[in-house]
Amino acid sequence: MADTASLTISIDAPLENCWGIATDYERYPEWTDVKSAVVLARDDQGRATQVEYRTSALGRSTHYTLEYDYSAAPHRLSWRLIKGDIMRGVDGAYMFAPDTSGGVVLTYNLSIELIIPLPGFVKRRAEVRILNTVKELKVRAEARR
Repeated sequence: MADTASLTISIDAPLENCWGIATDYERYPEWTDVKSAVVLARDDQGRATQVEYRTSALGRSTHYTLEYDYSAAPHRLSWRLIKGDIMRGVDGAYMFAPDTSGGVVLTYNLSIELIIPLPGFVKRRAEVRILNTVKELKVRAEARR
């Protein structure tokens, strides 16, 4: 069974800033728990469509590859797992809605299904780390303003 996490936050920065940070996968190691991000494929517009990530999880290094969908760009960026060593599935999305002040309301949804079951406290700790990444996107976008 998949575990889910969701967060909605307001960001005092233009949509372009938020989108630019969210799609600059190769810089994820600067502000997320990702150790490395390698773009494996790009579309005809130069956007990364497949990215391989290396991160630490459960006290070990893990690898996974996500495929990105830009069909609703720049208001939605979604992804799905195409390969992973400890995950069966990863589906997620950033949804960006402009607000009346020139900023953005960001909704982040994530669903993860692991190959092995984890105790609840480990899952909660991982969820906090993941959602803190969304807050860091906010900090970075607002710093660019």
